[in-house]
Amino acid sequence: MALIQFEFKSETLALACQVNIAFSQRIKEQLGKTHRSPVLYLLHGLSDDHSGWMRKSSIERYVENYDVVVVMPAVHRSFYRNTYSGYRYFDYIAEELPELCSSYFPISDSPANRFVAGLSMGGYGAFKLALAKPENYAAAASLSGALDLEALGGHRDELLPEWPHIFGPSQKLSSNDDDLLRLASQRIAEGDTLPKLFQCCGTEDYLYPANKSFLKHAREIGLSVHYEEGPGEHEWGYWDRQIQKVLEWLPLKQLEKQENSPFKSSPTKTTEIS
Repeated sequence: MALIQFEFKSETLALACQVNIAFSQRIKEQLGKTHRSPVLYLLHGLSDDHSGWMRKSSIERYVENYDVVVVMPAVHRSFYRNTYSGYRYFDYIAEELPELCSSYFPISDSPANRFVAGLSMGGYGAFKLALAKPENYAAAASLSGALDLEALGGHRDELLPEWPHIFGPSQKLSSNDDDLLRLASQRIAEGDTLPKLFQCCGTEDYLYPANKSFLKHAREIGLSVHYEEGPGEHEWGYWDRQIQKVLEWLPLKQLEKQENSPFKSSPTKTTEIS
């Protein structure tokens, strides 16, 4: 398994950035040195960074079995938005980062091989990217995503004290691109071809109502979503289980298994002691 910490200067953000990239070394062995793999942009939540998925889940072990390069960027507490205060995080994730990654790593540049997934704030970011730029992604997955920001209600100030810096001084979302329900309606009305969507949330999660309201709206407007729910809170045990389902759901080629040891065991002769 290969794990790379990619450090570079983002021209879009005018910041030094870090991205973790993980992929199976069996890809080259089995598919050849010129093969370019599908890519999964795996997004973190509000209080994490590019290291969250590696430190708190077993994503590295799960990815070992697939032909995919997993890219885990950091966007701080930006909600994957071009923030009101001026940082263009959406443009960075949607445009600059894919171009950089396909330049430096064996990643396919075809939208048919580009996927995005995330948890909590990252679930919101994954669906926002898929709905705002449907031509750029084949599939998107939200794990316990903050999919209906209006449904957060009185919890918003507690969870997002930086709301004015991200979305602006108004308590209402001013842009259709920020309100995923309105954005989904717009896409359906325009007849756009949309990426496949996977949505899941634990029934004990505080974001469960926001997930149910997004799902209800999706069904009302005819937006196709693969939805799963079950026991679970807003925590890594749930997300670690669900990311395995996401990888199974995505159209990824499974790699052939190999023995753990390059040394073959030889029969041992036992001697009976009398």
